[in-house]
Amino acid sequence: MKKKYTIQTEPFVVPTTDGKLIEEHFGGATNKQQDMSIAHMVASPGWSEPFQTPEFTEYTYIIKGKKQFTIAGELVVLEQGQSIRIEKNTRVQYANPFDAPCEYISICTPAFSIDTVHREED
Repeated sequence: MKKKYTIQTEPFVVPTTDGKLIEEHFGGATNKQQDMSIAHMVASPGWSEPFQTPEFTEYTYIIKGKKQFTIAGELVVLEQGQSIRIEKNTRVQYANPFDAPCEYISICTPAFSIDTVHREED
């Protein structure tokens, strides 16, 4: 009988060039799951991404540190223990302009995809 659960012990570590750690536990890169993705991330101090307008809703939960969001022109800062839901098709930029790393969990529905994130060029 097939088990009704899956334990992830080897998340896919997404190769990055910006110093951010991305460990996808479930999602397109790890197990080809398309309905949602969940990743553990650590953004180093000074890290930022270009603006993007993803075709997925993204939930972020801050484990340690602080993370800055620019959402449709509004600046929002989340701290340890706080979470946020950003609706799909919303223009957003993620950054850690602070002095300490930011550790967080990201959940995307449907799953994160480089083809549906729509990052702007710098």
